[in-house]
Amino acid sequence: MRILDSAPPAWSHRRRRLLLDVLLWAVVAAPVGYAGASPPYPPYALPLLVGKLLLLGVAVEASRRQPLVALVLVVLGSLVDGNFVFAIPVFSYLAGRRSPTAGPVVAVFVLIAAGGTALNLLLLGTGAATWFLLASVLLFAAVFPWLVGRYRRQQQELAEAGRRHVDALTREQRGAAERIRLRERARIAREMHDSLGHDLSLIALRAGALEVAADLDERHRAAAAELRASVSAATERLHEIIGVLREEGGASLRPSGETVADLVMGAREAGMAVRLDAAPAVAELPAMTGHAAHRIVREALTNAARYAPGAPVDVRLTRDGDRVEVTVVNDPPPAGPLPAPPSQGSGLLALAERVRLAGGTLDADHRPDGGFALRAVLPATAPPPEAIGSAAEAELAPWPEPSGSAQRPTDAERRLHDARRRVRRSLLVALVAPVGFALVLSLVYYPVATAGTVLDQATFDQMRVGTARSELTGLPRRQLEAPTTVGRAGCEYYTDGNFPLAEPTWRLCFTDGRLVSKEWIA
Repeated sequence: MRILDSAPPAWSHRRRRLLLDVLLWAVVAAPVGYAGASPPYPPYALPLLVGKLLLLGVAVEASRRQPLVALVLVVLGSLVDGNFVFAIPVFSYLAGRRSPTAGPVVAVFVLIAAGGTALNLLLLGTGAATWFLLASVLLFAAVFPWLVGRYRRQQQELAEAGRRHVDALTREQRGAAERIRLRERARIAREMHDSLGHDLSLIALRAGALEVAADLDERHRAAAAELRASVSAATERLHEIIGVLREEGGASLRPSGETVADLVMGAREAGMAVRLDAAPAVAELPAMTGHAAHRIVREALTNAARYAPGAPVDVRLTRDGDRVEVTVVNDPPPAGPLPAPPSQGSGLLALAERVRLAGGTLDADHRPDGGFALRAVLPATAPPPEAIGSAAEAELAPWPEPSGSAQRPTDAERRLHDARRRVRRSLLVALVAPVGFALVLSLVYYPVATAGTVLDQATFDQMRVGTARSELTGLPRRQLEAPTTVGRAGCEYYTDGNFPLAEPTWRLCFTDGRLVSKEWIA
């Protein structure tokens, strides 16, 4: 018997995250640890090394929930140990990958750039070349990895939007299948009426003919009467089944045997002030009319309890010939309506459709005093078979094509479109922004580095060895810093203005104030 690993998914996820964090710490701590373990060993080397490694551990731990804090910790660590620079691209990428918004990270980058510029140029007095180098490190070691991480995050959001789009399409397909199913139910209702209803009507007709036959004895006449009554009851039951098949929910919400009086009694027990005025002639109504009247009263009482709490409600059922009028009126709420979402009118639309199928009309409107009135006129007699067939055909009529706002893209499509646009924008920014920033840095650095240091080719060619420095014409007023690789004592360095670095191009060496050599630096 083999025992399977049944570790909880949450524990497995935490263990995987811990392993990844340990690997991340090992990667970013390797340069710092190697430099700290290599000789020479300055005073307090071990405590400093332990503190640096602990700082990296805190940054790794914070990178999960506060990636921007982790990036700031690493940048501050680079002020103490230059090897922290190797960790800046990693945490910059994580900041772009895990930060939900870009604003705070951009603000931190701006503060770092402004603070670094003020520190190097104003306080420490470092040269423009050093400032340009540090700004380039910030650009390519921090900003560019952050843009890549941001792009990867947008890609993940695009994948998630695509998944939601597929889910929305799946739900839409299920809704289409449900509509087809409901249409099929209506078609079945029509077929039942056309076939069974017609056959039952013929059976009832023949039974009625036997009942009135003159040559039939009383015993057989009574049996024919019972057969006719049974067929009539079966026909009525068939009409009820057809009504159930037309219900979208598959079954009526009306409890078995519940009347309008039962509805009013239940509302009174719930605390509503309801007055019922029902004529005795409306006690026996056709099935569809009775269902519609019950539904009208139930919907009206529900709306009154929701939108006019405490207001008295009058329910009236009257009959005039072949018509039944159902009226439900409520006064305005004494203390104002309860806070609730605005009504969309879907209940009244469904109620109007129910009344229409029953062969009646519905009128609902607000009263001048702030109340609400609901009035329906229904047939008091059972509709003829042709009317039932027409109602079934109306159920089978093609659904209207969506128009207006229904033709607009769904929320899932809009989110997918927005995610794709953000991904394209992030990719463009990740590719163009570093180049643009580098160009801006060059445009800022170049004028500062070349101001008063440019020596043109013609002036250089006219200089003669042995000429006193004070007699040289066109000599720039400022020198460049001597290159570390070709620097010589007693020599001055100038540039020809090469863009964007403005590196030294000419070397002029003097002895006792006279030009002893001039060279072009490759």
